[in-house]
Formats: sequence, C-alpha cells, structure tokens
Amino acid sequence: MSEDQYCPKCGVAYEPLQEYCLECGERLPTNRGTVGMLAAAWQRRFAWYPGDWIWPALLFLVIAIVATAVAAATTSGSGTTIVATQPGISVGSGTGGLGQVVSTQTLPAAPQPTVTTGPLPKAPGAPSTSVATNPTIPRAAGLFAWPAKGTSYTDVLESIPFTSGRTIALVRARTAKAAGLPKAGVLVSADYPSLRPGYYVVFSGVFATPATAASALAAAHVRGFPDAYVARVTHP
Repeated sequence: MSEDQYCPKCGVAYEPLQEYCLECGERLPTNRGTVGMLAAAWQRRFAWYPGDWIWPALLFLVIAIVATAVAAATTSGSGTTIVATQPGISVGSGTGGLGQVVSTQTLPAAPQPTVTTGPLPKAPGAPSTSVATNPTIPRAAGLFAWPAKGTSYTDVLESIPFTSGRTIALVRARTAKAAGLPKAGVLVSADYPSLRPGYYVVFSGVFATPATAASALAAAHVRGFPDAYVARVTHP
C-alpha cells in the first residue's frame, strides 16, 4: 500500500482499486495523476464531486473563451485604411532624429479618359505641307477622299509626322481599309483649320456628330488601332 493513499476527507488509508472510503463513505480519487490531485482538492472543499469528466470539460471551456477573446481582438485591431506618408523632422523633446508625418487625406482619383475634338498637337519643327504639293494623298490607291466643304467628324486612327513620311500613312490607311473600317483615307492636316499642321492623318469615316463618330471607335480599337479617337475636321 502506498503511504499517500489516504481518504482526502477523513484520512483513513484505502486500497488502490477502492472507490469509496470505508470509514466515511467519501468517493476516493482513483486517478493518482493530475486529475486525481484535482479531484482530491475538490472533495476536500465540497461534499459533492461530479466525476473526473469535469476537468476536461473545464479545460475545453477555458480554451474556447481564450480563442474567442483572441479572435475578437484581432478583428477589432485590423483595418483597411490607407494613409499617405512622407518623411518629416520630429519636434519637441527627444534626440532630434528624423520622424514620419502621416497624412490621412484622401488620395486623388485617376483622371477619366476624354474624347478630344480639337486640333492635333503640332510636331516640333514639322513643316507645313498642303494638298497642292501632295495631290495624291486623298486619292491614292482607292482611298477615301475627304468631302470638299463643311465640318464633319471622323475617327483618327493615327497621326504620323511628316518626318516619318507619307508612305507609312498610306500603308496604315490601306491596312484600315483591308480590316473593314469604312471610308479609310489620309488627310494633310495643314489643309484643315481644326487640325494642327505637320501630320499625315489616317482616318476612318465621315460623321455628322461626335456621338456617331464615337460609336464607331469600338470597331477601330479591335481592328488594330487601339489609340483611335474622335476629331473635328473643318474644311476652309
């Protein structure tokens, strides 16, 4: 018999497999490990002992409470606010080292694309050439010739500086025609007041309004001219 196998209530010794004290009727802790020690401590303080199952149940309850508290703290501490930072110099007491100034101002939104109907930008140093010195541009190889008078709108497919040559403009216009884009041709920009001089303008279509010209842009974008845009063409 082990010297420490005594009833926790009355102190009478008991056998290893004995369940109740023969002296006082107290239920004896049969597990001599941690559970047994806890059971003995419980029985010394309370008359009723629910059984050894109470200890794993209490342990599970404690783990659940701790896990819930950690999850709540993590959720409340997380955020999605983005702030812009810039270096600054700290003021006041301290070592005088570099600090950081945090700005909570809203970052500017990206600019929205616009459709221009104004003149094309002028290439630096590009000469001004009129249709009188390039009479074959509007009528070359069956390309569409711009109407003789009035103001209309078109889809500018590409603007090629004079320094790059008229051959490239003609090739691009024929490519547009072969791709099925309507009324493809080339303009000499110096011949039209609404366009900046110095360019061969590869175009597609002659439209009465900017809206109808804009509706045709999608076809130009998917047929090899992703940078096409609407422009106003005014005949002198």
